[in-house]
Amino acid sequence: MKEILQQIRLGEGKSIEFKRSFQKEVIESIVAFANARGGKIFIGVDDTGNIIGTSINNESIQSYINTIKQNTQPNLIVDIEEHKIENKTILVIDIQEQPVKPLAYKNRYFKRIKNSNHQMNLDEIANEHLKTINASWDYYIDTRHDFNDISIDKAIKLKEKIEKYQDKKFDDDIYTILRKYELIKDDKLTFGAYLLFVDNVSSLTCMQVGRFKSDTMIIDNLSLNTDLMSEIDETLAFIRKNLMVEYIITGNAQREERFDYPVEAIREIVVNMIVHRDYRDSGDSIIKMFDNRIEFFNPGKLYDDLTIEKLLSGNYSSRSRNRAIAKIFKEAGIIEKYGSGIARIRKECKTHEIKEPMFEEFQHGFRVTLFKEKLDGGVSGGVSGGVNGGVDQLFKLIVNGPGLKTKELSVQTGSSLRTVERWLKQLKDEDKIEFKGSPKTGGYYVKQ
Repeated sequence: MKEILQQIRLGEGKSIEFKRSFQKEVIESIVAFANARGGKIFIGVDDTGNIIGTSINNESIQSYINTIKQNTQPNLIVDIEEHKIENKTILVIDIQEQPVKPLAYKNRYFKRIKNSNHQMNLDEIANEHLKTINASWDYYIDTRHDFNDISIDKAIKLKEKIEKYQDKKFDDDIYTILRKYELIKDDKLTFGAYLLFVDNVSSLTCMQVGRFKSDTMIIDNLSLNTDLMSEIDETLAFIRKNLMVEYIITGNAQREERFDYPVEAIREIVVNMIVHRDYRDSGDSIIKMFDNRIEFFNPGKLYDDLTIEKLLSGNYSSRSRNRAIAKIFKEAGIIEKYGSGIARIRKECKTHEIKEPMFEEFQHGFRVTLFKEKLDGGVSGGVSGGVNGGVDQLFKLIVNGPGLKTKELSVQTGSSLRTVERWLKQLKDEDKIEFKGSPKTGGYYVKQ
C-alpha cells in the first residue's frame, strides 16, 4: 500500500497514468505502455493525484480484462489488482513491455512519450516491427535494383579498407564477403549494399551543400547523389574549401594556422549524417555554411526512444536506424564507437574554444548547428561581437519545442540555469515568449 501511495505522489509520467474510471482511453494507454517500456494505470485517481475511488462489482475486473483482450491486436492480457485506500476502491493495471510490437487498439497504434500517448505514424510502426525481429531497413532486399546498379570495384576498395584497419586478410571472394556481412541475401542486393556501392546516380542519397553569404544568397554549392563513401569524402572536401583559416599566436617563431571550425567535429557530424539518415524519407540531407554558423540537417528524427536530453547526457544505449551501414563503417574504422559521436563533437568544439553546438529535432529530421562564436564572446576568424547566439539558440528551442521548462532548456543548450534564466528574461522583455501553466508543470511558448 505504501508503494502505491508513493507512485501516486510521483504524478503522471512516462510510466504512470491516472484515470477516473475504466473507459476506451484506458485501452489506448495500455497499448501505448506495451509499445514502450511498460507502466501502470491507476483507476479511481484524478489528474492531480487525488484518490476519488471507482465503483466495481464482482465481475468488473474480469470484464475489463476481457475487454482489453478483445480490443487489442495482438491480444493482450494484463494484470488488474483491486486496492482499498482511504476507504475508496482503486484499480491498478500493470502493463509489461511486449516482446512483439507494435500492438494496436482498433487498428490504431500508440506509444508512450513523456506523460502522454502518441499515435504512431507509418514509419514508427515499421521501425517497431523491425526492432521486434531484430533487423533494420538496410538489411532488407532492394527489389528495385540489382548487381548492374552497383560497382564491385567500390566493394573491393571497401574490403581493402577493412583489411587495412583490421590488419587482416580476407581469403574469400568479394561476393562471399558481402554475404557474410549480410549485404547480399538470397543472391540479391540489400538496400545497404545499394547505398554503399551504387555505381551511377542514386535518388536515395541526395546531399546538398551550400556556402551562403546571406539566408538567400548562395555563393558556392555542391549536389551529390552517389555512394556513401564518396559522399563523405566529397562533402568534407567542399566544406574544407569554404572554411576560413585563422592564425593563432603562440610562443613559437611561426604562427599556428587552423580552420575557424574544428575539422574533426565536422567530420563526425557528416559521418553521423550518412550513418543515421532515414533513407526512406524523400527529403535531402542539407548543409548550409553561413558567415557565423554551419547548419547540418538530416532527414529522420532521433531513433527509437532517444531524446535530446539523453543525447547530451550521454546516458543512453546507441541503436542505429541503419545497422548494416553502421556495422560496415565500424569495421572500416570510419566510426570508432557506437553512441560516442555527440560527446566527441562537443569536446572538439570546447577544445577549439567555440561555443557549444546546438542539437535539435527540426521539421521531419535532426539538425546540428556549429557556431563560430568564441567562448569568450568574440567570433572565430577575427570577427568580433554582434552574435547573440545563446539567446537565438534558446529561442529556436522554444519554437521547435513548445512547453520546455527552464531545466530542460539548460540541458539542451549546455548552459547554466542562471544563464538560461537571463536569456529567458531578455526574450520575455522583448515580448517574444511567455510562460504558460502552473509553476510545476508549465513551460515556455512563443507569443503569437
